[in-house]
Amino acid sequence: MDPQKTILVVDDASLVRLYYRTALEGAGFHVVEAMNGLEALEKLLILPVHLLVVDINMPHMDGLTFLEAVRRKNRELASIPALVTSTESAAADFAAARAAGANYYLVKPIDQAKLVQFAGMLCGVPR
Repeated sequence: MDPQKTILVVDDASLVRLYYRTALEGAGFHVVEAMNGLEALEKLLILPVHLLVVDINMPHMDGLTFLEAVRRKNRELASIPALVTSTESAAADFAAARAAGANYYLVKPIDQAKLVQFAGMLCGVPR
């Protein structure tokens, strides 16, 4: 994978962030972490990011609110692809994520190979 591709992982669960980091860094991505949407917005203002991997249910600012804010910020931030992850799997959850600006939705638990596959696809990294 392209070592220049940075992925911002936003999840309140430290074990989930570690699981994603392990898979993504093992595939050559650079990973930055945030515990919630507010922290993630701060990091987006100072770091170039190529992909957002965002949980829905988080304290302080949930993933959907975060995505909506990112999509409104400016054209550059709005174009960052977003992969939403959640334990929720109802059609309404998929629709809400799409309306907030998600490019793709994966239901937890997520296989590491599948995470890497979709991260590569959304970052434009050839397989």
